Amino acid sequence: MHLLPSTLICLLTNILSAAAQTRLKLPLDAVSQFNSGNGPFEIPSAPLVSVSVATCSQNSGLRFLVTTESGSATPTTDIILINGQGNFTSAFESGGAVAVEGTGSFEIALSTTGQPMHQALNASQIPLFGDSTSNQAIIFSPPFSRVETPQPTYPNYTMLPVDVPQAFQPDVTPNYTLALFPTTNDAHPQTSCFATRQSIIESQGNVNLNQSLWLRDEAGWRSQFLLGGLTPATNYTAYLILDSTKIAGPMYFATKSAAFPCPLVANLPYCPGVAYAMPLAAPPNGAEIYTGNTLPTTLSDPIRSYLTNFTVTLNSFACGRDMYSPLVTCADCQREYRKWLCTISLPRCSEPSLSNPNGFSSIPPLPTATGLSASKNDQQQVLSALMPQQTSTTPRNKFLPQFDSAYQMLLPCIETCNAMDRACPSFLGFKCPTSQFNGAASYGIGYIDGKDGDQGEGLTGVAQDRYGNVWCQLG
Repeated sequence: MHLLPSTLICLLTNILSAAAQTRLKLPLDAVSQFNSGNGPFEIPSAPLVSVSVATCSQNSGLRFLVTTESGSATPTTDIILINGQGNFTSAFESGGAVAVEGTGSFEIALSTTGQPMHQALNASQIPLFGDSTSNQAIIFSPPFSRVETPQPTYPNYTMLPVDVPQAFQPDVTPNYTLALFPTTNDAHPQTSCFATRQSIIESQGNVNLNQSLWLRDEAGWRSQFLLGGLTPATNYTAYLILDSTKIAGPMYFATKSAAFPCPLVANLPYCPGVAYAMPLAAPPNGAEIYTGNTLPTTLSDPIRSYLTNFTVTLNSFACGRDMYSPLVTCADCQREYRKWLCTISLPRCSEPSLSNPNGFSSIPPLPTATGLSASKNDQQQVLSALMPQQTSTTPRNKFLPQFDSAYQMLLPCIETCNAMDRACPSFLGFKCPTSQFNGAASYGIGYIDGKDGDQGEGLTGVAQDRYGNVWCQLG
C-alpha cells in the first residue's frame, strides 16, 4: 500500500464528495460483484474492516482506491494488486469508501473477522494431479481431515484391515470447487472470480464433473474430482477455490493423446492411493473408470491375500514402539508395504508430457542393467522413467490380464521400496535394488533422492510437479 500524491487525494475527495448522495453501500461480511463502474462504493462504519478486491476480467487495468473517512480529505490508499487481487485492513470508525479506475468486472468484499475474504492460498493447498487419459482426469484437494488410527501397543497390536475404511466420512468438509480451462500463454488474474468465469466445467455441457470424498492416505480425507469430456492432447490449467473467494493454484496437466489405450482406475479400498491409468480393457458396462467393485478379481484377490498374510506375519512380532522401534511401529510397516505392493502390482500407463515429448528412454533397460535411471536428453530435459511395453512383453504382474495394445509403463520410484524397507523389520527379508545392481531395470532411481540414496538430491527432487511433469510413480 502506498500513500497517493496530494493532487490525486484532492481529486478522489472531490469525486467522493460529489457522489455522496449516489454511493452504493457495500454490505459487511459479504462479497459484492460488479461488471463495471467506478463507484465510489461506501464502506459502513466498523471498528475493523478488511477490504479485499479481485479483478474478474483479463487486461482490465483496474485500480482500487480506498479512504478510511467518508467524504473527508484524509489520506487515500492505493490497494496494491498481486495477480489480480489485493486487500487493505483498517479501522473505519466513520465509514469510508472505495473508488475504482479502469474498466472490467471486479469483486469487493468487506470482512469484519480481521482476515480478507479474497486470498491466495499457500503452495500446500494446490490441487494434486492424479492422472489423465485422452478425455478424463482425476484431481484431488489437499487433505483436510486427518484420521487418527491407534498405534499398536502391547498387548493389542491391532492394525488397519485389508480394506481401508471409507464409510466414516467427516461431518464437516471444506467448501472446495474446481475451476478448469485450457492453458494459454496470456497472463490472467489468479482470482477466484476470473477462474470461475473461465471454467469450462460450468460453461460447457460436454465437460462433466463427479466430486466425492476419498481417504487417499494417512494425511486424511480429500475431495476427489473426476473429470470427463476433456479434449485429447490438450494442456489444462486447474485452480482450487475455497469458499468462493480463496484460490489455490495454478496447477497444470495435459490429457493424453487420442490413441492412449489405458482407462483410469481409482477408489480401490485396499489400494486407496491408486488413481491412475492401467493397461486394462475398457471398464465393464460402460462405466467411466474401474473401481474396487469392477477391477478384475484376478488382480484384486492376490493383493488382498498378500496384505492379509503380511499383516498376520507382522502380528506375530512385538509391534509397538516399546519392543519394535522407538521411531516406527508395525502400523507404519503395513502402510508402506501396502503402498509398495499396490504400486508394483498395478502398473501405471503413461505418455511423455506435451512439453517434453522426447522425455523418456525409447530403449528399455535390460534386467541386468546398472546405473542411474534418471537422466537428461540433449536439451537437458529430465527423462521420465517410462518403459515401453509391447503386447509380447511379459507383464510385471503375472495376474495382469492380457492387454492388446502397446503402451508405456511408468516405473515406480525407488523411494516407495526404500520407505517400506526402513519401516519394516529385517526378519521379513526385504531388500531393495540399488543403482549399482539392476535397480534401474524395475524402478525410477535418482529422481527424488540421489542415485546413492542422498535424500532430496535427485534430478527433480519430487515424483511430479505442479506443471504437469510426472517422472516416476510414488504410490
